[in-house]
Formats: sequence, C-alpha cells, structure tokens
Amino acid sequence: MSVTNAANSDRPEPSFDSATFIKSLTTRPGIYKMFDEQGEIIYVGKAKNLKNRVSSYYKTQTVSPKQQVMMTKVTNIEVTVTHTEGEALLLECQQIKHHKPRYNICLRDDKSFPYIYLSTHHDFPQITLHRGAKKLPGKYFGPYPSSTAAKESLKLLQKLFPVRQCEDSVYNHRTRPCLQHQIGRCTGPCVGLIDKAAYALDVNSTVLFLEGKGGLLIEQLIAQMEKASSIHDYEQAAITRDQIFRLRSVLEKQFVQGEKGDVDIIACATQINVACVQVFFIRNGQQLGNKAYFPKISDEHDPAAIIQAFIAQYYLDRQVPYELIVNYEPEEAELLTEMLSAQAKHAVSIIGRVRGERLKWLQMAQTNAENTLLTKLSEKSGIKARFLSLQRELGCPELPKRLECFDISHTQGEQTVASCVVFDQEGPVKSAYRRFNITGITGGDDYAAINQAVFRRFKRLQQGEHIAPDILFIDGGKGQVNAAQKALEELAVNNVMIVGVSKGPDRKPGMEKLILANQDKPINITAGASGLLLIQHIRDEAHRFAITAHRQRRSKAKKQSVLEGITGLGPKRRQQLLKQFGGLQGISQAGVDALCSIDGISRCVAQRIYEHFHHQDGH
Repeated sequence: MSVTNAANSDRPEPSFDSATFIKSLTTRPGIYKMFDEQGEIIYVGKAKNLKNRVSSYYKTQTVSPKQQVMMTKVTNIEVTVTHTEGEALLLECQQIKHHKPRYNICLRDDKSFPYIYLSTHHDFPQITLHRGAKKLPGKYFGPYPSSTAAKESLKLLQKLFPVRQCEDSVYNHRTRPCLQHQIGRCTGPCVGLIDKAAYALDVNSTVLFLEGKGGLLIEQLIAQMEKASSIHDYEQAAITRDQIFRLRSVLEKQFVQGEKGDVDIIACATQINVACVQVFFIRNGQQLGNKAYFPKISDEHDPAAIIQAFIAQYYLDRQVPYELIVNYEPEEAELLTEMLSAQAKHAVSIIGRVRGERLKWLQMAQTNAENTLLTKLSEKSGIKARFLSLQRELGCPELPKRLECFDISHTQGEQTVASCVVFDQEGPVKSAYRRFNITGITGGDDYAAINQAVFRRFKRLQQGEHIAPDILFIDGGKGQVNAAQKALEELAVNNVMIVGVSKGPDRKPGMEKLILANQDKPINITAGASGLLLIQHIRDEAHRFAITAHRQRRSKAKKQSVLEGITGLGPKRRQQLLKQFGGLQGISQAGVDALCSIDGISRCVAQRIYEHFHHQDGH
C-alpha cells in the first residue's frame, strides 16, 4: 500500500513554495516526482528518507551543476510513500519506464525477448521461434538476445538434429517431402518417412543440447553409434559419427568453460552524453549471444549509476538469472539484489570482481560495449554535425572532408608499429588504413617513429597513391607534432593542418588538449562540443589499430617453432596435432576439451597448449 502527497496534485503551480512543502514531508521511504511548468514529469527518484532526500536538492553545497539546472525548471513535486526502500525502488523503475522523464537514465528498448519453443502436444513435435506469452504446452528455451540469435540456433539445430520447424498448417497438408528433407535438414515425418521412436531420439537430443547437457548428449550418441555398428548398420553409424563431430565443434564454440548455470554479463561504456550497455546471455552454461542497449541520458553519468538504472529497469518484467556480472558495481547493489531476488523467487547476486574465464568474458563484454559505442558515435546522421563542430573549434576556413590520425605502439621499444587511420564525412574509411613497421631508430623513440611514419605516408601521397587529408591528427603532444611537421616540411607539404591530441593531466576522456603546430599553448575547446567526439573517435581508432598491428608483428616474430616450446609435447604428438587440426591456426582456436580428445594428449598438456597460444595472442 502507498500514500500520495503532493503540493497540488491537480495542476502544478508556477510558484512552488518548496520550504513549506519540505516541512510537511514524511521521513518514511518512497518516491518523488518533479514537474515542470507544463506539468510534465522531468525526474523521478526514490528515497529511504523522503524529507532528507528532497530537501537536499535545495542545498546548493550538495547539488551538482546538472541538478541545479534541473531544479530551475521544477514547479511542483509529488511524493508517494512506500513501506520499504525496496518497494520504492520497484515503484521508481515502473514510473521511469512509463513516463521516461527527461533527467532520468531511461532504458529505451522495451521489446520482449524471443525463445525457442518445442511443442509437446504433437506426435511429431515442432521446434520454432516464439515471442510473447507462454500459453502453448511445451518447453521454452532462452531468452535469446534477439530473433537473429534464436534463428541462428534453429538453423544450427536443423543441421545437428533434423526436428521439423514447419508450421502445423504446412505439416498437416504435405503429400510429399519438402526441400528441407531433400537437403538433409528434416526427416520427413509429415509423409511417414520416420517412425515416432526414431524421431523421439532427435527430439531428446535437441532438448539435451538446449539444456546445456552436451557431455551427456555426446555419450548417448556414442552409445547409438556403437549399437548401430554392432548390428552392422554402418550407414547409420557413419551418420551418428558425423553428428558427434559437428556437435563437438558447436559445443567448443558455444559452451562457456566453467559455467553451468544462468548468468548475464553486463558491461557499460560511456563518452560524454552517450552510453552503451552490452549484455552477454549465458543459460545452462551455453552462450546464447549478446545485445547492446543505449540508455537515454541527458548529461554525463558515472557508469556505475548507469548500470544500476539499467539493471533496475531491464529486469523489472523479465526473467532474472542467478548471477549478474558487471564491470562497475552499482552503489546500491544490496538493495538491487534484494528487489531482484524477491521478484525472481530465487537468490540473485551482483558480482563486480571476477577471475579466470569469467574475467575474460567480462573483458569481452566491455570491449564490445566500447566498440559498439564508437560505432554508434560514427553513425551517418551525426557525423556531419561533428565535422561542422570540428570546423568551428579549429577555425578551418572550409569544412574538412578527410582526416587522418597516427599512433605508435611498441613493447619496450621492440617491434614498433605506426598506424594511420582515415575518416571522411561517412565515418571510418577502413580500406585506406595503413600500418608501418618502424625500423632504423632508437627503441622507444616515439618522435622518430612519428617522423618516419608521416614521411613514408606523405611520400606515397606525392606519388599519387592516396588523397591528402585536410587535418592530420597525431596522438601525442608538442614533441610528436614537431616530428610530424618536420616530415612534411622535408617533403614540401604545406597545405595540411597538424593537430596533436594530448590526453591532458588526468587522462580522462573529454579532457584532451589540442596542440597546433607553431603554437605554444593548447587551444580551448567548447565543453561538450560534438567535434571533440570525432577527435576522440579517430584517436581511439588509431590506438586500436596500432595495438593490433603491433601484436601481429610481435606474434609473427615468436611464431617460429611455436609447438617446440611446450613441455610434454614431443615430435610425434606435434605432428598428430597438426594433422588433426589442419595446422597451427586450428590448434590455436581449439579448446582444452578438443585438444585432450587426441590420443596421447593429457588434460594437463592440453591446458599448456591452450594457455601457450592464448598468451601469445595477448589474452
């Protein structure tokens, strides 16, 4: 039960007496809604103590600049009292999702998730994609992050276990096998080409696969293969053998090492006023896919606050897994877990510190969030505006059409690589990216590396190999800018603006310093200018490309006799591995279970092989 208290619940008044209103407030938990002069809800919050929380907005020493701006628009406040803070959190989420206030972090994607549905009321069950209420009798597997992910799983299941996926209206009126039967993806139950017992085996295998019981499924298939072989049904034994081979390959890719339950991995990345939350879904130890969300935020927010708002709104009316692994722990994690556990009717934990395989998955989610955010920022709809902003901030006489950015990567001066990335008014031009292996300089001399890379790049420009940029960005400070300028002067190139991008004293995004050639002081950039987003994007892309190129060069240098350095792996076993996996690339992509399935390779040695290759790849 809740009680509503408002200064004027009929219509917000322009003159709001905050002092009188606060005096009448209760100290109990609840939510508060702030209205503007049009009567629109602009913010919804929750409080353990309503009187203390609402009054804090009117104390200038504790209010942030963003909150000060918001409070100038507030003409009325309504509160709803609840029994507990957990109830207040739940009500707050419901109100935010319904009203989507301007100053709240709001989750915009509210679609229901798809499931894979297996019917149980048919003699020959059907498997299909399902979205919406679970009214039909049968089993539901998921949720999947998108219909694309669910369809991919269905396509895979057709190849492994040919259970029918056609609609009943089609199935009931077939007089001859369809194309799916002809290409080996359906056993033709519609025209009596398979009996119930044999079909039930495929259905059972499908269920085991979707429930994450891959090991048990392989054991059953091996038993079926041996039985077929013992009665000299070699054709069926060969079919089952091929099923086992394909299944092993799929399990190697989809199953998460060390996971057996339901886990969601959540990572957040932000830049200025844009946020991306990436969610990886693991059900029954099986990775079902991932999906990116872009919560609506009106100002810069701490990633932990975004994750807290996301979790609260996202799981409000959805199935909650047993564990949520996050890259930033919410401030009110305990309250969130209490609310989610009550809603899910099972214990839910929010974990921010993980190790081993879980850490790798969390890092993967974070990398995906960062990359997806960068992609979002470079969408065509906004990139033209960023170019216009860049023109204003740098004082360019004409709108820039082409940008290039250089960065350097090395390990203690070894295997130095320079990257050059290119952007135009459509975004990244990846076909024009170039990398330069730097030689003949003192190890670790970034100035000399920049000079060499810029000289080589623009030497090719003079030979007509590519188009000249309007602006050349250099990841670095005054020294790197001077080194690039000397290279251009040597080539008599004088129509390119050089801009150094220095990370600033605190190395925080948005605090970059821009340094022009022949100027001693950094130029001032308008706070929040969209042109700065463009600079950050091209700088980060150059950094990513440089690191990738450096790792590849370092890996190539170490690739000679890779297998010889693994303890316990003799010449015979090395040859066997190369034959079984088709070369080093196949071995490097194999998991521990696949490696130790080879005769003579123990799990201990398989673990060494796996760690050896993944260490080399920089994971």
